[in-house]
Amino acid sequence: MIRRRAVQRSLLFLPGALVAPFPVAWSQTPALPSPIIDDLSDPAGLSALGTRWQLVTDQVMGGVSRGTLTRETVAGRPALVMRGNVRLENNGGFIQMALDLARPEAPGSGTLDARRWQGLEIDAYGARQSYSLHLRTTDLDRPWQSYRQEFSVKPEWQSLRLPFADFVPHRTETPLELSRLRRLGIVAIGRAFMADLALGGVRFYG
Repeated sequence: MIRRRAVQRSLLFLPGALVAPFPVAWSQTPALPSPIIDDLSDPAGLSALGTRWQLVTDQVMGGVSRGTLTRETVAGRPALVMRGNVRLENNGGFIQMALDLARPEAPGSGTLDARRWQGLEIDAYGARQSYSLHLRTTDLDRPWQSYRQEFSVKPEWQSLRLPFADFVPHRTETPLELSRLRRLGIVAIGRAFMADLALGGVRFYG
């Protein structure tokens, strides 16, 4: 099981507040040379970007949702599996897997330039539910802001494309600037339910 970070670090991973605290691997403008963000192939659990997925729940803000994040084989393929009980008490209501889009130890501006791509493609499997993919850029400085797009899963592997044009700003009027991506999160949010989502890969397309 992948451990949660300490509370003060975890606050950076709220669904609308995916704020990277570290410098990263790219300078301000270069585009990612490969479309692959993570194909779950690294035995050490690193993404293709050299970063690790983290589980965060609403307990960082007083909620009572609980979850786990594990590496498993699901329907014949490696997967990162998020399971948990999303509860709405104490103004909570989310669990999420979040990934920095840059390595913390490397110098740079902290951004990833994705302007050459049309969107994100994820391989997903799970009980029939809807989830949300959240993006965070350096333009957002409030913990509740993000760019969001919902998607639905079913108990078979699917490759789902989420066009950048369909991401909706959440509590911000700033347009999504693809040259300044910092973090993504895959989130079970907004209603009481049992989350069970397997991620088999995430990449850019276009």
